[in-house]
Amino acid sequence: MTNLHIVFDNPVIPTNTGNAIRTAAVTGAHLHLIEPLGFNFDDKHLKRAGLDYHDLADMTIHPNFQACMDALPGARVFAFTTHTDKWFTDIEYQEGDVLLFGTEPTGLPAEHLAHERITEQVRIPMVPARRSMNLSNAASTAVFEAWRQLGFNGAV
Repeated sequence: MTNLHIVFDNPVIPTNTGNAIRTAAVTGAHLHLIEPLGFNFDDKHLKRAGLDYHDLADMTIHPNFQACMDALPGARVFAFTTHTDKWFTDIEYQEGDVLLFGTEPTGLPAEHLAHERITEQVRIPMVPARRSMNLSNAASTAVFEAWRQLGFNGAV
């Protein structure tokens, strides 16, 4: 299992979070959700997307961005955004790294991108003239690349 952290800042689409719960469960990553959330955990779409993996995933809900950062002291934080030229595959990931993603409609706010804890802003490459990737797909792409670099520790 890996010691990576996936952070969703103010997620609003329940199926994206459900998919991330499943990704966290199968990779061993820890999922962090920063409030406010755009759904509740009784949402049928969240449950359907996460299938029966909810009890298998490590997940923490934080009341705000700073509380989340405080809960991950010393960890490197990689902010995923379309506003940089640095590709996420150019990073040499380490155990304990944090993969930070913004809310679905707008991405990470400027103040979070500029936060002192951000190690680097990175992007997932896409063809031109596309706004962004789906949040849960982006998180899955990123965590599997980081885990691959770490040798798929704990995988079967």
